[in-house]
Amino acid sequence: MVQDAASGDIVAAGTSGEKKPGFFARIVIFFRQVIAELRKVVTPTRSELLKFTAVVLGFVVVMMALVYGLDYLFSWVTTVVFGVPA
Repeated sequence: MVQDAASGDIVAAGTSGEKKPGFFARIVIFFRQVIAELRKVVTPTRSELLKFTAVVLGFVVVMMALVYGLDYLFSWVTTVVFGVPA
């Protein structure tokens, strides 16, 4: 992996005939890429965070209700088909 001079991006070695970097050089390149990606992260505002949390909790409640309803329906169907053991 080598840093491209034109755009500053890190590209895979061997694409332009360069020698493959060593083990420790690849580790350094990996951490540089991780740091570069972390710099792109944007933290949400408090209102966005509250909205996202509400959406996730609402979705979880809806899915819980769906699973509960299907469980209740299937248990009722099995009771009707097989009957209650005496």
